[in-house]
This record gives sequence, structure tokens and C-alpha cells, in this order.
Amino acid sequence: MRPMLATHGDPRSGPPVGPAWAHEIKWDGIRLLADVVDGRLRLLTRSGRDIAVALPELRALADLGADVLLDGEAVAMVGGRPSFSHVVDRVHTASAAAAERLARTRPVTYLAFDLLRLDGLDLTGLPWSARRAALEDLVDGVPGVQVSPVYEDGRGLLAATADQGLEGVVSKRRSAPYAPGVRSGDWLKFPHRDVRSVVVGGWRPQAGSGSRLGAVHVGVPVDDGSGRPLVDGSGRLVLAYRGRVGSGLAGRAGVALLERLEALPVVPYPFTTDIPRPEAAGSTWVEPRVVLDVAALGVTADGRLRQPSYQGVRPDLTPEDLLEDV
Repeated sequence: MRPMLATHGDPRSGPPVGPAWAHEIKWDGIRLLADVVDGRLRLLTRSGRDIAVALPELRALADLGADVLLDGEAVAMVGGRPSFSHVVDRVHTASAAAAERLARTRPVTYLAFDLLRLDGLDLTGLPWSARRAALEDLVDGVPGVQVSPVYEDGRGLLAATADQGLEGVVSKRRSAPYAPGVRSGDWLKFPHRDVRSVVVGGWRPQAGSGSRLGAVHVGVPVDDGSGRPLVDGSGRLVLAYRGRVGSGLAGRAGVALLERLEALPVVPYPFTTDIPRPEAAGSTWVEPRVVLDVAALGVTADGRLRQPSYQGVRPDLTPEDLLEDV
């Protein structure tokens, strides 16, 4: 099952008002479906990758029942605030021994916000309010697991999360069913910063240095008209160009990203539109596999990100996942 996704709410009006809606904090974590079958726990990213071995502190989820499916986020708190970089570091851990050590020194919490299956019963057709009530009863007191708090005043919550440096707010229609894999207007997100996921299609070195990363060329998959990503004659993804990202790549972040990109196959130019020759000069085009988060001040009329800055790699997403955001 693929998780339900939220659409962007209108920032001018803010979160909806009234008893038909509930409001939650938008946590800066990794979205995970917690799937328990006969005592075996799988923690599934949006791309379907099971990372349970990386997060042993969440093993108590396996004791919830014989057949349970939860939706939520793994969140790492640093100084009282969620740290996306810390939780991403945990996701990369493949060694069970290393994961056990990190669970003691850099633990994550699973913030559950929905219950999709229980004891063989599919709950997705029930209203959010019924699923939420069952969730609160189910996970009460489970180590490493909390239920994401719900608030009545969405606009007050939006202001409070801005003051506290949190990511934003998600508003949910109380009567709505859970729509797997659908970006639904029954869930509205109001982020404080416009962070988008994009795919790297190329990179160029820093001016005057062939060994340092200067910028990456990024884009998003293109719909082929049937709900599938467009591919070229060799079966590779074709990307709509979203611009060049250089800010945020100094120091260790740029070194680590360059190592990833240098390991990718070199391919022909992967974007649907040409870019100016000075921007393309010295660039290496690579197979579109690496997904990044970038923060930007919106999008220009020609689809480019305004003043984008690198936020981090998204190992939980595949390029195909981004077609849902196009």
C-alpha cells in the first residue's frame, strides 16, 4: 500500500476553520508505514524499502497485534526540535550492530497518525475520526511510539509552529477515508518553508576546482499522459528542468553528494528543454536516480526554482515517487 498524500493549502487563507477539520504538526521526519504481520515488523518508506533493521528502537511495534498497519513518521529530536539530517543518517544504517548503537545515542520516535489495518480488517474506508480513535487505543504506552497530537485551532497551531521553528501544519477532514497513493484535498499541508523534492540530472564542479561540487542540475519526472513517467528510447527517465542548485553544497555536504553522483552512470542530456550553454558548460549528465530536498522561494514563470538551496538527500524516495507531485 502506498501512503495517502496531502495537497498544498492556500497560504493566503491558512488552515480551514470549523469542527469538520483537525490539525496536526507537520513533522520533519521520514514517512513510514509500519506493517506488522504475525510478529514481523516492516518499516516501509514511500518507495517500499524496508528499513526496520536501521531502527531497532521501534521493535515494540511488532507487539501491537498479529495484523496491523500504521502510517506515521520517524522523527529524531535534537535540542527539542526535529532534525531531518539526523533521521536520514539513521535510514542509511545497514548494520544491525551499528543500528543498535545509534538507537542508544541518536534514537528516533515513531509518531503515528493513522491506523489502516487491524486484525485483518481494512480500515481505510472509515472516516479519519474513527481511525484516529482506534489508533489512540492501540498504541497507548508502546515504547518508542507516540500518537501525533491533534489540535482544534489550525491557524493558532500554524503561528505556534512558526515561533518554534517547526515545519508546519497538516489539516485533515474528519469525515474523510484514507486514499492510498492519492494526493487528496482532504489533507492540506501548510509548510513554513517551501521544500520540494527533485531529481539530480547532472552536476558541475566548482569554478577553479575540478574536485569540488559547484552545483547540481535538477528536475522532476514528466507524465507520459497515462500516469506513468516519460522515458527515453533507452528506458531512462526524462526530466522537466527545475534549475541549478549551488547553495548549501559547501563542506562535507557537497563532498558526500559528489561521491554519490560520481558513482552514477554518465548519460546523454536528460532534460526536456535545453539550458543556456554557459550553464551547461563543464557539466556531467548522470542517470536520474538521486532524489534531493531543496528549499526555494517559489517557482518562476518558466518553472525554475527561485533561489534554491540544498537540504539533503532523500533515500526514502525514488524519482518515480515524484511524479505524484508534478
